[in-house]
Amino acid sequence: MGRRELREHIFRLLFRIEFHKEEEMQEQIALYFDSLEEVPQDPDLEYIRKKYMDVSARVEEIDRKLDEVTEGWSVKRMGKVDLAVLRLAVYELLYDEDIPTGVAINEAVELCKKYGGEESPAFVNGVLAKLA
Repeated sequence: MGRRELREHIFRLLFRIEFHKEEEMQEQIALYFDSLEEVPQDPDLEYIRKKYMDVSARVEEIDRKLDEVTEGWSVKRMGKVDLAVLRLAVYELLYDEDIPTGVAINEAVELCKKYGGEESPAFVNGVLAKLA
């Protein structure tokens, strides 16, 4: 499985954070994988789980960073798709040394094109450019 597909699975799991309590997330992860026609196999499955856990453990810190660089757009006001994409991308920019900055930004914009609104790609690109 390619990195883009792995990133998309992580994004989908991160999206659920806004709708479920922390203690429900393990069940949500299991439900997510049960709903897939083709479940990723190890080591991809382990990569998805680990990266999701790493990002979700830093959500508060990532949200503070986002609030610092966005003027007039607190994380509470952001669209849920944009927020999930941004959380993943900020994690990749700040904490994942294996992902080059340009790749993290480009992949975030691509996720927004697929899942976000019309303004999402430009918004996410602008926020990440300020952060980078």
